[in-house]
Amino acid sequence: MPTGKVKWFDPDRGFGFITADDGAQVFLHASALPPDAPNPKPGTRVDFGIADGRKGPSALSVQILDPLPSVVRAKRRPAEDMVPIVEDLIRELDRISGDLRRGRYPDGGRGAKLAQVLRAVADQFDA
Repeated sequence: MPTGKVKWFDPDRGFGFITADDGAQVFLHASALPPDAPNPKPGTRVDFGIADGRKGPSALSVQILDPLPSVVRAKRRPAEDMVPIVEDLIRELDRISGDLRRGRYPDGGRGAKLAQVLRAVADQFDA
């Protein structure tokens, strides 16, 4: 089976291309990926079969050999540093829940600031 690297893959459109080790460009359709595999990033090494399609070679039975490490995961804060941030966030959410129970959203810039903090914390957990 030939090997190569993902040149690009668009998960919204469901296809991309692989550059085989011999330099050939091979069409990659989402259906050729394993069902539980994440969408491949450019540079991900893959093992695949080739079939001749209507517009050229197409990849079949793609296996991801070594997914690229996550840059975000490498840069996220250590878990022990997140403890005080999460505890402060819980306290702030408790304060705001009173306003919400009375049918009011937070006034002033509190709502926007809270949304910004929630997004930043979510990014740390989502890495």
